[in-house]
Amino acid sequence: MSCKVVLAQNISAQYRDELKNTIKARGIRPKLVGFLANDDPAAGKYAEWTAKTCAETGVEFELRKCSRNDLEDKIVEANEDTNVHGIMVYYPVFGDRQDQYLQNVVSVAKDVEGLHHKYVYNMYHNIRFLDDAHAKKCILPCTPLGIVKVMEYVGVYNPILPYGNRLHGRVVCVINRSEIVGRPLAALLANDGAKVYSVDINGIQEFHRGVGLQLKRHEVSETTLKVEDVLPLSDVVITGVPTPNYKVDSSKIKDGAVCINFSTFKNFDGEEIKKKASIYVPAVGKVTVAMLERNLVRLYDYQTQGTSTTA
Repeated sequence: MSCKVVLAQNISAQYRDELKNTIKARGIRPKLVGFLANDDPAAGKYAEWTAKTCAETGVEFELRKCSRNDLEDKIVEANEDTNVHGIMVYYPVFGDRQDQYLQNVVSVAKDVEGLHHKYVYNMYHNIRFLDDAHAKKCILPCTPLGIVKVMEYVGVYNPILPYGNRLHGRVVCVINRSEIVGRPLAALLANDGAKVYSVDINGIQEFHRGVGLQLKRHEVSETTLKVEDVLPLSDVVITGVPTPNYKVDSSKIKDGAVCINFSTFKNFDGEEIKKKASIYVPAVGKVTVAMLERNLVRLYDYQTQGTSTTA
């Protein structure tokens, strides 16, 4: 088979080594606090991964468990603690709009997940910096950012084109339109120049910047297309459907496509997809954690020096 299977641990290694070397060379000890206020096994697993990776790279990680009713007060305490440089919350907590409220309780200066309204607004409006001098980059959500880094690693981004336009000409299908991963990812990719088909149970939307990338930020168009219509058009297929029962029809995928799965479950049939894809990335979790740590170091620099050292 001509398909290349690329593992997240190999992609994340370069970022982890860079973080480890930076932290050691500078003699710094950024502190990340994670709040766990639920019994979700996936959240607990994510917390374990975070702790393990932080220990390896030199980040101080503290997991604070509390009840969901105490969580807001605990976040405020961490916001005010100058020894804490980054804060994350393992969602879902309440599983509704109250979780969105909690995302904005986390200080924008310590939000390593990029979920604060200021970061979300800037991301959707293709505003990439926090300051006019372009010294401080915005914090992006970790899984969408991780998938961008995966796409850079496997060569989907074209480095010859100007920064911000490097997906020009690429067609991407994202099967997931959640507010945490799918929709932000579609916006990021469209803002970088791709035509993105965003798929969920309610239909398919097209995210794009117009003909010749004439628009400064993406716009969204409704379509009547179905998954079987867009798969043969897509250079990249990205899936994140949180159920073991969902499988992409490999026969519809464009020959030589790049296929990336970010769901806990395998949305692609591992053997069938290798017959069609040129590159298959079965998971991205370790890249997500690496992006979390990169965001932390960036925020540490903003708090202590005013600028960031990571690109």
